[in-house]
This record gives sequence, C-alpha cells and structure tokens, in this order.
Amino acid sequence: MSGSTPINDGTGAPHGDAELPRATGPLTGEPAPREGEEFPPTRSGVFLKELLRGSAVTTFLAIVLAMIVGGILIAVTNKDVQAASSYFFARPGDTLVAIWQSVYNGYEALFRGAVFNARGADFAAQIRPLTNSLGFATPLIAAGLGVALAFRAGLFNIGARGQMLVGAIFAGLFAFNLDLPMWLHLPLTLLAGIVGGALWGGLVGLLKAKTGAHEVILTIMLNYVAFYLLLWMTRTPGLLQAPGTNQPQTRPTPASAQFPDLLGPLFPQLDWGFVVVLAATVFVWWLIERSSLGLRLRAVGENPRAARAAGMSVDRLYIYAMLFAGGLAGLAAMNQVQGTVTTGFGATIDAGIGFDAITVALLGRSRAWGTLAAGILFGALKAGSFSMQAQGIPVDIVLVVQSLIVLFIAAPPLLRAVFFLPKTDAEKAAKARAKAAKKAVAA
Repeated sequence: MSGSTPINDGTGAPHGDAELPRATGPLTGEPAPREGEEFPPTRSGVFLKELLRGSAVTTFLAIVLAMIVGGILIAVTNKDVQAASSYFFARPGDTLVAIWQSVYNGYEALFRGAVFNARGADFAAQIRPLTNSLGFATPLIAAGLGVALAFRAGLFNIGARGQMLVGAIFAGLFAFNLDLPMWLHLPLTLLAGIVGGALWGGLVGLLKAKTGAHEVILTIMLNYVAFYLLLWMTRTPGLLQAPGTNQPQTRPTPASAQFPDLLGPLFPQLDWGFVVVLAATVFVWWLIERSSLGLRLRAVGENPRAARAAGMSVDRLYIYAMLFAGGLAGLAAMNQVQGTVTTGFGATIDAGIGFDAITVALLGRSRAWGTLAAGILFGALKAGSFSMQAQGIPVDIVLVVQSLIVLFIAAPPLLRAVFFLPKTDAEKAAKARAKAAKKAVAA
C-alpha cells in the first residue's frame, strides 16, 4: 500500500496499518495505540511497578516499623509486663522496666539465635547461629529470585510452591533410581530438579501466551495439582514411596546425591547449596541487568503493549520468564531434597518457602542483590525464632513481623505518615493531575 507507514504486529512481519487489526494488550485485551499515541500501562502493571519502585530508605523504615510493632507484641504477651501493669498507677516504673526487659530479652534472643551467640563454648558454637541463618536463607533466596524475575517481566508468579514440588518429584526420580558416583549423581539430581521446576513454570507461560489466562489463576491452580501429584506418588509403591512403609514419604536421599557440608560437620545446616544459590544470584543479576534478553523482559514488564508494538514477541518472553522462574524454584527444592530434608520428604517439602518467596522478592524490590539480602534477613528471623521461643516468646510474633514488613512496603503512604516523610514527586504529580481533572469537570 503506497504511502502507508509499516507497523509490526508483534510477529515480526510488517504490514500496512490500514489493513491490520490493532494489536491487543496481553493482560486486558484492549487495543494497542497507533503511532503517535501513548501506551498506557495495564492496571496490574501499575500496581506491580508501584511495589517495586520504593527506595532503600522505604525498605529500611518498613523493617524498623515492623520491629517496633513486634516489640509491642512481645511486651503485651509477656507475663511480667502483665503482672506489673496491674499496679501501673501505683508504681509505673515497674511496668516500664518490665516492658524494656521483655523487648530487650526478646530481640537479644533473636540476635543470639540468628547471628552470634556470645555464650557459646568455642568460636564454632558462637558463629553457628550465622551458618544456621544462611542455611535457612538458601532456599528462600532461590525461590525469591524466581518470583523476582517474573515480577520484572510483569508476571505475578504465585506458583513457586508448585514449581518446587514438581522439581522435588523430578529430583526424587533421579536420586532414588540411579546408582552413580557422587560427581555424577549430585549434579544430575540437581539438574533434574531445576528442569522439573522450569517445565512447570514454563507451562504457566505457555498457557498464558496461548489462551490469555491470567498467571495468578494458573499458578494457584497448578500449586494444587503439584501438591496432589506428589502426595499420590509418595503413597504409591514403586513410584516415590519408601519401600516397607505405608507413610506418604520417600526414602532418604542417597549420600551420593546430597550436598556436602560447606564448612565441615560442625556446621551441618550450611552446605554447598548456598554456593550454588550465590551463583544463581549472579546469573539472575546478569540476565536481568546486562543481557539483551533481560532488556526485553524488563520492557515487557514496564509496558507489554509498547513492547509488542515495538516488535517484541511478548508471548515468547512470558514463556522464557516463567521457564527461568520455575527453574529457580526448582533449585530451591533441591536445597531441601539434597541439603535440608535428606531423611525422606513428602508433599510438604516446600515448607511454606514458595509463599515466603513472594515476601522475599517484594522486600528485595525484585532485584537480584536485594532478594539475596531479603532472603538472608528472613533466614535470620527463622533461625532466631527458635531462641525466642526458648525464652517463652510466641514464635508467631516473628511471622507477624514478616507480614508487617510486606504490609508497610506495599503501603508507602502509611510509612510517610508515621515517619513524617515528604510526599514523592510522583504523588505530587498525581495529586496535581487530580485537581486539574476536577477543575476541568467543574468548568
């Protein structure tokens, strides 16, 4: 067609714009704007970008505020504080001292169980809490990286749990049915778990690309499918069930498929899986921040309609993103099967890590290094919670603190109100636009 401006429909073939239907957005189905028009982001994309846009100061203040609320809960549930408060008006100092002692003892126990135990008999005993924290953090970091990578591509990956479970299935089939030397058995089992998780995640990307189904619905439903699939396999003799038992559990992971201890037998919680996860962190950072594929993934995450109009295959990029995300969740499962739960596993092998990974990714702002730091923080909270429990402090308080961190990150205006912070330029601009719109309507 003479004089027409060629456009690209996302398949790579240019056509005249007069003859083509307008491209549709992958999330809303709305027509993509033509040349010269703006490309408004989707609603889910706007929400996701708002969650990931916060600064390090906002993240730090969210943690501080959550710890303050946690301290209040520690004081309220402490028996000494309750007893002293009964005669508060007669001797208020007793209540204040009891509050201080309860909060101090609680967080001192958290530090002692997560970072450094000065009461240890030797140096190994003193630093063992730190190695325990890193051990707990290892699968959280891996699964969090998978969720974070999907977030950067504009996808809500709620399916890390299912991807972990399928990764465990693949790993179990390789670990229990092969008799190989360690130098071959361990990497094959590791690779099998990663492939299993990648296939389960890639299925989500494929279904989204071909049917337009939303990834949140797909991942939630596939979580159930993976759970009951693993439960059935651990209940069926000849599949994954341990011989000679009726329990829904596998036999122990062979020694040739287990990660060896990183620092020796004195620190059994920390194994070479942590090193693998560090390598995965470097890979995700390079993939997202330095590679051309990462550039395209970020472009799709920012505005899929604009990316499609620019000639990118958005559907294919969704599949790639979920393949990588699922593979990282499978790596998290491997740290369970080959490192932490080597005595045999069941359908609860994920131990809630798949959902905690969402929190870790949000706290890390879906950046590779931020996710690493967030995973270590949550691993420390988990390790320290056992010491807090020994002090008579409910372990649920740690779970409340974790939840509050995410709540405060998701509600920046609340943080600014509490700490009297100025509004951001984006909020000022939005308020100005709202006022201008009201004036236009009134006129």
